[in-house]
Amino acid sequence: MTEEAPKTDQTVIDEGVEKGAARLTPERIETVINRVIRQESGARLKVYVDTCVHCGLCADACHFYLSHKKPRFAPAAKVKQTLWEMMRRRGRVDADFMKRAALIAHTECNLCKRCSMYCPFGIDVAYLMSVVRRMVHLLGMTPLYIQDTAHSHSATLNQMWVKEDEWVDTLQWQEEEAQAEIPTLRIPLEKEGAEVMYSVIGPEPKFQAQLIYQAAVIMDVAGVDWTMPATPGWDNSDMAMFTGDNELMGRLKRAHFETAARLRVKKIVMGECGHAFRSVYDMGNRWLGWEMPPLPIVHAIEFYYDLIREGRITIGRKFQQPVTLHDPCNVSRGRGLHEKARYIARATCETVIEMYPNREHNYCCAAGGGVINCGPPYKLPRVQGNRVKADQLFDAKARGAEVVITPCHNCHSGLEDIIHHYEIGLGTKFFGDILYEVMDKPGVSEGA
Repeated sequence: MTEEAPKTDQTVIDEGVEKGAARLTPERIETVINRVIRQESGARLKVYVDTCVHCGLCADACHFYLSHKKPRFAPAAKVKQTLWEMMRRRGRVDADFMKRAALIAHTECNLCKRCSMYCPFGIDVAYLMSVVRRMVHLLGMTPLYIQDTAHSHSATLNQMWVKEDEWVDTLQWQEEEAQAEIPTLRIPLEKEGAEVMYSVIGPEPKFQAQLIYQAAVIMDVAGVDWTMPATPGWDNSDMAMFTGDNELMGRLKRAHFETAARLRVKKIVMGECGHAFRSVYDMGNRWLGWEMPPLPIVHAIEFYYDLIREGRITIGRKFQQPVTLHDPCNVSRGRGLHEKARYIARATCETVIEMYPNREHNYCCAAGGGVINCGPPYKLPRVQGNRVKADQLFDAKARGAEVVITPCHNCHSGLEDIIHHYEIGLGTKFFGDILYEVMDKPGVSEGA
């Protein structure tokens, strides 16, 4: 792999990677790599590495490869440049090698698993890149911005350094705001035995409190028996899952599950986030030794689908702007919710224009997998690495779409970056935005 890296308008110098690499010794690198390979990974890693025949069919599945058309961006090539070389050398690689491996694993792969669908053997490259991230974490050279988020998780059990009193104040503030519309509305805190514990990610109380407002209105109108916790454990997000800090990931998920157990709720309903959903139903629970979560985990798509289908919410008028629907990786490929998402879109919107490809074949937003959380230094390479998504959005707009519905926070931010960078001219909305706007609200006061 001698091909030059793609040229961009900026040179990224990441203090987390650089300072971590400066502390390394050849002995430490070798010890950590072999520890992960021999003691943590097991048969799964060996089978994947031994099975790959280097056919290259994964290349056309990867948005980075399709956007750059350079061989080094093919999923198999990323593994060859990192994990295969580590295994071939039995861990005897230097700090410069690990710096490059850290950037490939953290900023040139979204762990979207699209390539696994096109591999004739079903090799999970996302898992292999996660193994590389695990090594990078244990060597103390995770990119600075996402490591800072992991520090926030560790200190506060949420990713935005939201203090306990700030969390409760935000919920009470949104309750008061919503009562101007529905005077009897409450956001029940610490209600034991409720049907639903509603959980959100840290950016909602920090930057997007209106989403909590909208969720409260939806819950109230639908007559849901629900609650929200007032204690740490309310944030369902998990950047530690993406940094390879499995110990912290397990601690976060245990706090989340134990909060639900303490409140004796029947199920957890999660807001519109893909990575958090993956962390709760597929990653954190397994690190804790549970094959499945200890109680049902329901994504907002499933929740809204049930409310509409069961008639608990009535659509008063449909959203008039033509929409197109983005399928988030972790809820479409990861959970198969793409048809339920289309049910909601068609029930609430006058015109739904499909992207192509769509459903589980849709292209990643390039923000997931923790890539957007590596911060502003990587924003330009990130959007340049998803020209193929921009083309997909341009095509949907040419066929009449004006708004992209994206039921995931990372996708929302990633698509907004792409839309702005390529000047596509589309709006973005969550399903909750549209449902709040179009549903009947029988309890709304006059003039609200």
